[in-house]
Amino acid sequence: MTSVRPKLKPETPKAVTGWSTATGRSLWLAVDGSWTEDASRLGVFAGDEAEARLAASLKQEGIVTDPYFMEVTADGRITGRESLRETMRAQPVLAYGGAA
Repeated sequence: MTSVRPKLKPETPKAVTGWSTATGRSLWLAVDGSWTEDASRLGVFAGDEAEARLAASLKQEGIVTDPYFMEVTADGRITGRESLRETMRAQPVLAYGGAA
């Protein structure tokens, strides 16, 4: 399953993100190929490597649902036209009744 999102130029730094199939929580692809709930560990990819990482992610439905590119800076900070939504997704999930 995929959603239509803005097309990013090949040279634009990007991260691969999606949702955990098991929990529904936001996930990011790390440089080592693992999935993490910690947005500070996201991998930054561009060009053919980014396309290959997304293609491989689309085959991991048991782990991640609806993987897609999000624009980031070269050092991994969230940027681009959807930065508000992506920044909100990157915030830690607080348990009901818990303190921040």
